[in-house]
Amino acid sequence: MFDLIVIGAGPGGYEAAARAGALGKKVALVEERWIGGACLNVGCIPAKAFLQSSRRFRECGEAVAFGVHADAVTFDPPLVIERKNRIVGTLTRGVEALLKRSGVEVITGRARISARNRVAVGGDMLETENILIATGSRPAVPPIPGIDAGHVLDSDRVFDTPGVPASVAIIGGGYIGLELATFYSDIGAEVTVFEMLPEIATGCDADVSARLLQILKRGGVAFKLSCTVTGVDADSVRYRDDAGAEQRHTAERIINATGRTPVVDDLGLEGIGVDFSARGIRITDDGQTNIPGVWACGDVTGQHMLAHVATREGIVAVNSMFGRRDRTRYDAMPAVIYTHPEVAMAGRTEQQLQDAGIEYRKATVQMGVAGRFLIENEKGSGFVKVLAGARSGEILGVHAVGNTSSEFIIAAGILIETGVSARRAAEIVFPHPTVSEAVHAAIVQVAQEFEP
Repeated sequence: MFDLIVIGAGPGGYEAAARAGALGKKVALVEERWIGGACLNVGCIPAKAFLQSSRRFRECGEAVAFGVHADAVTFDPPLVIERKNRIVGTLTRGVEALLKRSGVEVITGRARISARNRVAVGGDMLETENILIATGSRPAVPPIPGIDAGHVLDSDRVFDTPGVPASVAIIGGGYIGLELATFYSDIGAEVTVFEMLPEIATGCDADVSARLLQILKRGGVAFKLSCTVTGVDADSVRYRDDAGAEQRHTAERIINATGRTPVVDDLGLEGIGVDFSARGIRITDDGQTNIPGVWACGDVTGQHMLAHVATREGIVAVNSMFGRRDRTRYDAMPAVIYTHPEVAMAGRTEQQLQDAGIEYRKATVQMGVAGRFLIENEKGSGFVKVLAGARSGEILGVHAVGNTSSEFIIAAGILIETGVSARRAAEIVFPHPTVSEAVHAAIVQVAQEFEP
């Protein structure tokens, strides 16, 4: 009898299993395919490894502005893939070591829940007090003729595909599509992104989305917005443009980046009465489903498909099931888009505040106010926006466009999480010279709105 069986070894699953093991519980972790899940093997880590390579390549072309002449620079996709695989291997071994130290029993196979306290793996039936479902997500396949053809790549396959294509068509202008657009544009491909909505990076602050679109266009990425992809052929994408006219765009490489969908099929959820849909398993803020002893975390819930959210949700579920009161708080959860330039955000957007009827004040400053930003991005563009409650000045949201914003957004998350006012945050000393000084400048500016 196990105290906990975790189904799925992605960030939510393996961290939860390790946490339960550290509490002295008897834990089994069942994984059919990858230790580390999609994030480590085909998602977050491979994408960032590729983007680091493409960024270095692009910077070589821009190096003359720094007084560095880099001649005859070439991009070597097989070496990029080899480096990516090496990094993934190192991190995978680290996860395996963590699980071993925590006393977690790792079982390879496909799990199916046969009862509230029973999980079948192959021919074995395992009994447990608790089940944590952390099966993650897979690339979405929308009902577009030809999009499931073998030559159409998705985010699970693109990072093992060598070669530098002359042209790339990317279907989807969300986080995944934009990061891939950045990668291929940096290495010299002609990139076109197709998006059914009138803006990119849906869910971001509107000003952030607009500025990122402007910068990516300036960098050479073409966008077809408010369009409907109607079919995918061997070397082309068919679509209706924003005027409703039928169009065709040819490309050497076609990528489906329309998002990800929770893995909820063939788990036995219907049999035990778990409340779920194709959009994910419904959970409370402490990770419980509607069935006692059955919990869920991460992408399978369909709420916030981010690795760090999955990790937090998994740990909250473990704490909750073993009597330690905890809950996941989403208001301050940071998120990053690893485009060039980066986008980072924490807290609520202006639209979300308006929809909630919350009065606020805001300040926006350009990244160039920070000397470090100009040193590293002399011709770069970006800004930081800070949103604060109109009455007490508590920081409600921070949104940034600009390289290295991924590294300082955690500071914004902490300020939001702890309810610090803009006036109090303005007293915090930020190191100089750092790009984070742009955040401080925006905080100081909005704090002035509350001066007596």
